[in-house]
Amino acid sequence: MVERLVPDELWDLFQRVVPEAPSRPQGGGRRRRGDREVLAAIVFVATSGCTWQQLPTASFGPSGATAHRRFTEWTKARVGAELHRLVLDELGARGDLDWSRCAIDSVSMRALKKGDLTGPNPVDRGKYGSKIHLITARTGLPLSVGISGANVHDSQALIPLVKGIPPIRSRRRPRRRRPGKLHAEKGYGYRHLRQWLAQRGIQHRIARKGVETSQRLGRHRWTVERTMAWLAGCRRLHRRHERKAEHFLAFTGLACTLICCRRLAK
Repeated sequence: MVERLVPDELWDLFQRVVPEAPSRPQGGGRRRRGDREVLAAIVFVATSGCTWQQLPTASFGPSGATAHRRFTEWTKARVGAELHRLVLDELGARGDLDWSRCAIDSVSMRALKKGDLTGPNPVDRGKYGSKIHLITARTGLPLSVGISGANVHDSQALIPLVKGIPPIRSRRRPRRRRPGKLHAEKGYGYRHLRQWLAQRGIQHRIARKGVETSQRLGRHRWTVERTMAWLAGCRRLHRRHERKAEHFLAFTGLACTLICCRRLAK
């Protein structure tokens, strides 16, 4: 099961970003569990939606407490963000990233606990929740991801998401971090956002309120909606269980990494 949840392609990249295990000069203590086993346990929690206490120890070796402790350690070291960037680098070097038509969108989910970056959801009777904001390439591969409270307007996430795209390798060009064209729905249709994109050489295709219908833009924007459906494959994202925002963002980034790894394995 460990090899199925953490295939060789993912494990080879993970070894390049995982920090070294802390040494124990005084000796003693329990033997530290292998990183691949712990990573497989974390992926199982993300995909199955189980809690740390429900983790089947017999299948992986590390207990739920050990996996959670290592998850917290790697989150502080930003291992997940670096792993996502490395996977995108490999896809970009192979020419599998199409920057010509990128899309941006968001999805809301209810939070089971009040915590960082949560807020009353105006479309869910004021229940507290969070939003996942996403920019995808033309084929639907996630390039940048972020979270916010459910009461934050989608337009406020556009600039941070575009800035959050890492410099990614290309087959024959220098590293790239700007899409050729960005598609968005009417919620992003503000003049200052159009001007900001134009100043950076990014063509914008944002629906204008009262002028264009959403159906016409849907010909190209459906790819990001499909990626949101792919994210739902990680059942841990159906509800926000984490009180800390960095932990919820780490699970979201892991889901994006797994989506990219499936393309890398083809």
